[in-house]
Amino acid sequence: MANSSNILITHDLDGTALAAPVDAARRKGAAYKTRTIDDLRIKNDRLRAAIEGTGHLLFDGGMGTMLQAAGMKAGALPELLNFEEPQVITDIQRQYVEAGCDVITANTFGANAHKLDGAATVADVFAAAVSCARAAGAHYVAGDIGPIGALLRPLGTLSFDEAYDLFAEEVRAGVAAGVDLFIIETMTDLAEIKAAVLACRENSNLPVFATMTFEEDGRTFLGTSPEVAAITLDAIGADVLGINCSQGPAELRGLAARMLTVTDKPIMVQANAGLPRVDDDGNTVFDIQAPEYAEAVAGMIADGVSVVGGCCGTTPTHMAALRTLIDNHTPSPRHRKPSMSVTSAQTVVDLPCDGHKIAVIGERINPTGKKRLQQALRDGDLDYVVSQGISQQEQGADILDVNVGLPEIDEVKVIQQATEQLQGSTLLPLQIDSTDPAAVEAAVRRYAGKPIINSVNGKQQIMDEIFPLVAHYGTNVVGLTLDEGGIPDTAEARFAIAERIVAEAARYGIGPDRILIDCLVMTASTNQRQAEQILRAMSLCKERLGVKCALGVSNISFGLPARPLLGSVFLAAAFGAGLDAPIMNPGSKRFMDTVYSYRVLSVEDEGSTGYIERYAGWTDPYKIAANPAAAQAASSDAAPAAGTAGTAGTAGTVGNDDPIRRMVVSGRKGEIAAETERLLADHDAMDLINNHFIPALDEVGVLFDQGKFFLPQLMASAEAARVGFDTIKRLMPAGEIADKGKICVATVKGDIHDIGKNIVKMLLDNYGYTVFDLGRDVDPQEVLKTVKERDIKLVGLSALMTTTVVAMEETIKLLHAEVPGVKIIVGGAVLTPEYAKQIGADYYAKDAAESARIAEEVFGQ
Repeated sequence: MANSSNILITHDLDGTALAAPVDAARRKGAAYKTRTIDDLRIKNDRLRAAIEGTGHLLFDGGMGTMLQAAGMKAGALPELLNFEEPQVITDIQRQYVEAGCDVITANTFGANAHKLDGAATVADVFAAAVSCARAAGAHYVAGDIGPIGALLRPLGTLSFDEAYDLFAEEVRAGVAAGVDLFIIETMTDLAEIKAAVLACRENSNLPVFATMTFEEDGRTFLGTSPEVAAITLDAIGADVLGINCSQGPAELRGLAARMLTVTDKPIMVQANAGLPRVDDDGNTVFDIQAPEYAEAVAGMIADGVSVVGGCCGTTPTHMAALRTLIDNHTPSPRHRKPSMSVTSAQTVVDLPCDGHKIAVIGERINPTGKKRLQQALRDGDLDYVVSQGISQQEQGADILDVNVGLPEIDEVKVIQQATEQLQGSTLLPLQIDSTDPAAVEAAVRRYAGKPIINSVNGKQQIMDEIFPLVAHYGTNVVGLTLDEGGIPDTAEARFAIAERIVAEAARYGIGPDRILIDCLVMTASTNQRQAEQILRAMSLCKERLGVKCALGVSNISFGLPARPLLGSVFLAAAFGAGLDAPIMNPGSKRFMDTVYSYRVLSVEDEGSTGYIERYAGWTDPYKIAANPAAAQAASSDAAPAAGTAGTAGTAGTVGNDDPIRRMVVSGRKGEIAAETERLLADHDAMDLINNHFIPALDEVGVLFDQGKFFLPQLMASAEAARVGFDTIKRLMPAGEIADKGKICVATVKGDIHDIGKNIVKMLLDNYGYTVFDLGRDVDPQEVLKTVKERDIKLVGLSALMTTTVVAMEETIKLLHAEVPGVKIIVGGAVLTPEYAKQIGADYYAKDAAESARIAEEVFGQ
């Protein structure tokens, strides 16, 4: 599956990224070998013990704050100091070695081509940085890989493949420079860290450590929870995983404990020395001292964390205190409860092996028999595809099956586009459904999460095609009980195929907790005796193989009247036989009634709380036959009313009373233009904006604050609103729509990070404001000039680096002195409300949604 150096070929000879590199290697005759710890180039037994979880490892602490203390100028690129002042770097790292640190992190955190922007080559930075670390006497040198500094699609413009290429360049440079391992850190985007991990695995055979950074709400900037991060990083092959930066060690202990419950991989934590503040002399300081830091880390070690270190504000003194904690201490053995976990970037669907939970897999994104979807796929109308995903989420689906297979379209291309758009609009994990292994790989490779592949079967050729993909990307998989002889008639023969699938999967390191066996439903109209055999086969698989089971239940009633009635009875019988994941239409009220009812009987709906909430006002349809209208409504098989359906995301929040509200809240940008145009026929434009669009956006903001929406869904709703605003502007005479206000945004002088600022800009644009984006590394005088020339009333300033907060304070003082009426919002990872007040800001915005609320306050809306 790779060349003689164990490196996966990911590009054509002309440099074009392969959509499906593992499948391409198989087609060329390469045999796939599952990566194990024995395939890694591990420097010595001590490092191996840490990767196995049987030994501790101590990483170093903060570098940026140490450089600041050493006199680094604000805005300087730390990576260039490897050339300009190598002794400064080595002296800091030597202090960490003397404090007892095992791993010294090379000064390459921002050494990707995007951030370096021509100031130096990636290879030269890594070579110089590793040389500095070796000179300091490091036992192990870690090649440090930080975020690229640009948003990936669908929120940004950077593609997954472009991100991968940037990371792969760093990995090759690290290998050439002689690093012992890679540490990927301070990541907030699950897709970005997945690209980095794959780049490490596919371009080297060195160990990979990977950490994400979490906000105070326990999620990353883009809404990923510790459980999602751990499950996904484990699946894609990180050897050690965990948390860095974020907050102080006491605050991170609970997040680390949550990771420990969902993975057997070693967990690492590198916390900050608290949150920064400005002292009386204008210096950025961190308040948690070494004894307090070590006391909090000791609790993590007792919980099971085995790799520790420090981040912002920590010093060699902090690390020396940690050394005393791990000397002569051995991590305790850990054993998680096995389960099948399926993740999106924001959601985990967990099916424990020792219990019976139900996960509804929505089947509507499949063109078979659906003319409207077929036409949408031919026309490239992905908004319609997304709308089908949103509807199923509202109706109660837990996972979305995605099948775009039509003979006349480029399936490999379209399935990538569809999965990307769905990830930006729904919270649900995806099941990638295709008979083309290249299309399957194209989607799962770029998917931010741990998906299901649908499917493999008992044919050897199909197993040879699909299992390498399942192994390489750590996915789950559906196994169909058919083989070269077709679909067997008996339960025993179906079980035999399932047994063969499970045995073959084991050869690739794929356990039964990652397998869903589908015993294949046959229609009762032509195969009436098959129904009982299907249920028996499923029971056998559950009892003897330890797998989960899926079924496409609607097939049972094909060709018969009252299909929902027969289907729902079969569904209930299947649940009794052990069905875990029905593949069905969640818009079928009768099917969903069966699901919700069974969840009471299986104790999944503990205390029957959900059932009571949903059915407290229910009227028995058999008792209202005297009222034909009511009887017709009760017996219909339409989707349940929004506001009572579903368990995730927008479910339970979107009503049908106001179509604009429904479309904005659910992010249906493909439908909103036509609806806006229709409403303008009898609504005033400003009435439509103020009484329909703005309240909808306000509701989205509330959902975001409540943790029911995350940044991708917030942006999808804002984008839908923007489409509506643009429609109004296009159809209304100039001047009839009031200007909402002008805003200027900038990343301050010396700071090259602008992801947060870009998100704020996009959101405010979509809210209807005129936004002037001055970019990054902006001089205070340039901000002042724009404010005066454009008569701007609100300025947003961003800073990510502690060293550039001084420039932020300088800009604020200049603006307040020269333009007294201007209001200033500040935001960024190093800021707190108290910090913002200290430097003179008028407002502190913890996120983009807060910026929009502040803008409404400032402009009196």
